[in-house]
Amino acid sequence: MSLSNLIQKNNIKHLASALGLFGAGFCFHKMVQPKPTVLPWIEKGTESDINPSKLKFIKTKNPKKKSKPEDLVFGATYTDHMLEIDWVRNSGFSVPRIVPFHDFVMPPGCCTIHYALTCFEGLKAYRDKNNDIRLFRPDRNVDRLLGSTKRLSLPGFNKEALLEAMMRYVDIERSWVPNKRGYSLYLRPTVFGTEATLGVKEPSSMKIFVIASPVGPYYKHGFKAVRLLAEDKYCRAWEGGTGNFKLGSNYGPTILPQKLAHDPKIFGGCDQVLWLYGPKKEVTEVGTMNLFGFWINENQEKELITAPLTDGTILPGITRDSILNIAREWGEFKVTERTWTMEELLKAQQEKRILEVFGSGTAAIVSPVKEIVYQDQLYEIPRNPSDPKAEMGPITKRLLDRIQSIQYGEVQHPWSQVVKKY
Repeated sequence: MSLSNLIQKNNIKHLASALGLFGAGFCFHKMVQPKPTVLPWIEKGTESDINPSKLKFIKTKNPKKKSKPEDLVFGATYTDHMLEIDWVRNSGFSVPRIVPFHDFVMPPGCCTIHYALTCFEGLKAYRDKNNDIRLFRPDRNVDRLLGSTKRLSLPGFNKEALLEAMMRYVDIERSWVPNKRGYSLYLRPTVFGTEATLGVKEPSSMKIFVIASPVGPYYKHGFKAVRLLAEDKYCRAWEGGTGNFKLGSNYGPTILPQKLAHDPKIFGGCDQVLWLYGPKKEVTEVGTMNLFGFWINENQEKELITAPLTDGTILPGITRDSILNIAREWGEFKVTERTWTMEELLKAQQEKRILEVFGSGTAAIVSPVKEIVYQDQLYEIPRNPSDPKAEMGPITKRLLDRIQSIQYGEVQHPWSQVVKKY
């Protein structure tokens, strides 16, 4: 039989023999066709908006073994289920569905692969002393996610409906919330375009999904102050850009500068990048966090300062907003949102007016700064004058304690929402 006949008859075994592959040590195995995915890539729906009252739940048949809290690595462990909602133009939203955690099988032409049409959020669920599960200001995360979605020309959605679906998801996964102070269940709501097209245009379909990962403290062995590399070569965000939205495209380009900052030749290596902007070297953010300075200003006033949200270069962080509100409630010092520069920061450092500098974000809440490297010079940042060995200053510590007391329900506060049992 000729090779062409073998190929036409799909006789793989005889074809391999004819080519002498067996003699060359070729091991023939029966070809196994991959099983079709049980869960659809896109599920069409008829709802005009998200409708949590019609939520479907498919329970996993293979529950995962939970790790010990001390063995948790950020983003490495996922819970048993995920929440999914699809939207297709001229069809509508699918019903929300909580399904077993699974991979996506997407077409190679998916617009998000090519044009980064994706945005996300990060928030945490906490277990309190009464074994209730709490979310910290989740409405603000949903608000911000909607803004990011619209910035990508993806359709809007009902914020309250999405939050309700997320609450139901957290209720189902409540056994995954660690029962230990400093530990939590990290939630990652994500939205992305799903249309298979190479055209640069508004997508005709999208997916909303939420996955969850149990996590430990950001600083596993206690808070450690960090060294920053003040970066004026690379730019994280700019006026008129998307720095004030939580888009995936904002994060990938920061990885290279971060990698370069770790170079041990730079005073033993830096932990994070301090992003400077424009010819005046404006102080903006640190790594993926907002940045605060606590100093004695030139009017000899104690002041907490952070960059403003006015020009679109700063992400409106939920922890940032919480810190500003708490500090204003205390009423003990001036609280200011304004543009400040590296020149101002260094001048205050040289005049010993800097009291504390710290980053803020969901992962760490606060991240104290001990040193800043700028133009090949190392500048020390004080933390606690009464305790030179302290890793964080008294204001940073007070803010951390206050926020955690709200997150874990140790004090009654409207920012902490209990997840009811559905």
